[in-house]
Amino acid sequence: MISAYKPIEFKALPYSYNALAPIINRLNVQVHYGTHHRAYFDNFIYAIKGTSMESKDMLDIFKNISKYPVTVRNNGGGYFNHTFYWEGMHSPGGNAPVGNLSEAIIQTFGSHEAFKKEFSDAGKARFGSGWAWLCLDERGNLFVCSTPNHDNPLMDSVDKRGIPLLTIDVWEHAYYMKYQNKRDDYADSFWTIVNWEEIARRYEIGLKSINLN
Repeated sequence: MISAYKPIEFKALPYSYNALAPIINRLNVQVHYGTHHRAYFDNFIYAIKGTSMESKDMLDIFKNISKYPVTVRNNGGGYFNHTFYWEGMHSPGGNAPVGNLSEAIIQTFGSHEAFKKEFSDAGKARFGSGWAWLCLDERGNLFVCSTPNHDNPLMDSVDKRGIPLLTIDVWEHAYYMKYQNKRDDYADSFWTIVNWEEIARRYEIGLKSINLN
């Protein structure tokens, strides 16, 4: 479904370092992607080297993550979550949800604006580092959640599992160079760079492939 499931590789950004400016500036993207994201990938590859996990895709690893060492959980999540985050943005982005996803958001949350508020609030309220997510549950319903550290809704360790559609990284390294400690400003500005065509594509594929077991 999602390109980050398999193969496990450090993917090139789908745009240039300055493509998300001024919302996320060039230096922040360069450091975030080239240093933080790269380190999670390298450490994850090292952690699974010589184990049965080398032959698995990310979905298989995540649905049994509670059985694996914490370094696999932290670095595997860091690798996957960042790949998913980058691929969900573009500039110019923003606008509004499209297609069937738009209708589902209105049906679930009441309006696009109500959804955006719930999602943004989930990111703003996350204590410490983590992520906010829009997901599909096992019945094909949308829901918003937040995870700590580098956990994600595909892991068997989270309170509610789901298929992720959209995420925002609320670790400080995602926004500090531009916004300093103003996470709320970053979360509010995020909507202008969301790639809704990609999120709608994930939604359609997710509806056809719901299987979290």
